[in-house]
Amino acid sequence: MKRLFHLAASVLFLTGICPIPGRADERSLNLPRLGTAQPFTFDLLVERAKRMASAPYEDGAAPRSADTLEQIDYDAFGKISFRPERTLRIGKSDIRLFHLQRYAKKPVGIHLIQDGASQEVLFSPEFFNTPTDSPARDLPEDIGFAGFRVLEAGKEADWMAFMGAAYFRTSGELNQFGLSARALAVGTAMPEPEEFPRFTNFYFAPSPTGALVIHALMDSPSVTGAVRFDVARPGGVIMHINARFFARKEMPRMGLAPLTSMFWFSEFSRRQATDWRPEIHDSDGLAIWTGNGERLWRPLNNPSRVMTSSFLDRDIKGFGLAQRDRDFDHYQDDGVFYERRSTCWVEPLGNWGPGMVQLVEIPTDDEIYDNIVAYWLSEKPALAGQEVRLDYRLHWVKDEPYPPSVGRVFSTRTGAGGVPGQPRPPGVVKFVIDFEGQNLADLGREDGVEAVVSASSGKISGTYSLPVVGTNRWRAVFDLAPVSLDPLELRLFLKRDGVALTETWLSQYHPEKLAPTARK
Repeated sequence: MKRLFHLAASVLFLTGICPIPGRADERSLNLPRLGTAQPFTFDLLVERAKRMASAPYEDGAAPRSADTLEQIDYDAFGKISFRPERTLRIGKSDIRLFHLQRYAKKPVGIHLIQDGASQEVLFSPEFFNTPTDSPARDLPEDIGFAGFRVLEAGKEADWMAFMGAAYFRTSGELNQFGLSARALAVGTAMPEPEEFPRFTNFYFAPSPTGALVIHALMDSPSVTGAVRFDVARPGGVIMHINARFFARKEMPRMGLAPLTSMFWFSEFSRRQATDWRPEIHDSDGLAIWTGNGERLWRPLNNPSRVMTSSFLDRDIKGFGLAQRDRDFDHYQDDGVFYERRSTCWVEPLGNWGPGMVQLVEIPTDDEIYDNIVAYWLSEKPALAGQEVRLDYRLHWVKDEPYPPSVGRVFSTRTGAGGVPGQPRPPGVVKFVIDFEGQNLADLGREDGVEAVVSASSGKISGTYSLPVVGTNRWRAVFDLAPVSLDPLELRLFLKRDGVALTETWLSQYHPEKLAPTARK
């Protein structure tokens, strides 16, 4: 998928919902026109989603003015700007709205909540500064909004955005947008085309705690939903998400708490790339904290074909797509700052039962495409008429919010197998994995640290481990001789006296990409 993110006036001021401050005459001119007040609670929104699920899907028609919207490409969209004086202030946050465009053609309703009632913000072209030659000037005057972005009150930099399907993202702890999340993933990496549920309406409410409260209604051919977001910024961005989904029909693969990212290449797969930069990715690995307490790290791949990996678990403690490499020199891009891209961690609240984390990796040859998806898949498929309740937190942070007490993977590298200075055996690949942690800092070569490695196929040889001088890191090294060009699974950790010293490194190795001379 191409990345999409490149009330009565007198009452609103009393409740923390208002346009940005200005002179009295400016405020009267810039107040939004509002629709008729309707009773609103989250429970009423849930009931609405439930009723929708029992009726046929009605949102499948082509968008209004689709041909004109198709003309609003990246450049045309960038020339349309929201008028700052039309900004809506919700508590401590400023809300600015997105114009419809080629990649977001269906409008969403924007509503403000006050005293148990909601009123829709009615669209007007006056919300935007539009060039005289823009195709947007040919659109109907009630065409609607595409989504919204959130700014810190009184500042110009945005830190959260919702636009397109049920996608959303934040700039996280380091103030740099990267990966995205969405409400639900339906049929990802299956033979039939993937379905993308869509947020159709948003409802904003101020909160006495300072959090931004957003309610969203979701619809699609297979499922409806009501989602509440309580969003706070205690350092990074923390979202408490309460979701209720209602299945219109059976969904064999309904991905919960899905994350979407981009991975082109890293130091692990640098030889595949044609770009001058050393690494290009929004995330470099999948981190998992299993229900029994094991910590897993799976470096991401850019495979030759779509690959789906499953990690079985019960009552998972958390998982996320992480950007662990924070060194600018490893990216050398002072325009998009990959080293600042956020880690996003899913923290289940309550028991999610048996199921699996699924990781979908899609081939890419450019950084403009999202090609990584990770989500939780319940053991049982969602059946028609079934309600699914989900309660969790999303942590958009620099590092995983609950770091392991054991050493964690610092880097993964590969090269020619064998011994330097001697003839290299054909098809053999050397793996070098560095682990970092305070529990490793005082251990020496004679302290009995052992690398434990296994492979689903092929032959492992030359395994050893040693401390990296001048650091608190340990290095594990082994050679792998594949027996075919089929992908294989690798697993490694360090132990001492039978006790694991590190998280478990997992890797899916593709001999056909990295070792074309592997034996058939």
